[in-house]
Amino acid sequence: MHRSRLSTFVIDCQSQDVDEAARFWSAALGRPEKELEGPPEVVGNYRELASRPEEPLLLVQKVDHPGRIHLDIESDDLEAEVKRLEALGAKRIGFVKRWWVMEAPTGQRFCVVNPQRGPLDGANEWP
Repeated sequence: MHRSRLSTFVIDCQSQDVDEAARFWSAALGRPEKELEGPPEVVGNYRELASRPEEPLLLVQKVDHPGRIHLDIESDDLEAEVKRLEALGAKRIGFVKRWWVMEAPTGQRFCVVNPQRGPLDGANEWP
């Protein structure tokens, strides 16, 4: 058995200045920026906007591809969750750093990631 749940909405910004992008989205959504901790490759390409504990995380990400918004699903067993989603019609696009990039049968890209907000209490449970 494994667990999963919606983790994060990621605003992908094709921009050289992730701080400028985060300022826009912070003002547009009325969500202040939060201090982001982690290794340089995370801090350099991401900014976090405030969210309530019961809400998904909200990230602004600097990317090279056209801008879009994607979601992350967090799971305590990446491989089991990816296989479950493949059985529903999703396909693996590639493994990046520590997560899987997937594509839904309807064409949207999303990621399956390790837990981002601690234990997955109250998350969906899957056989």
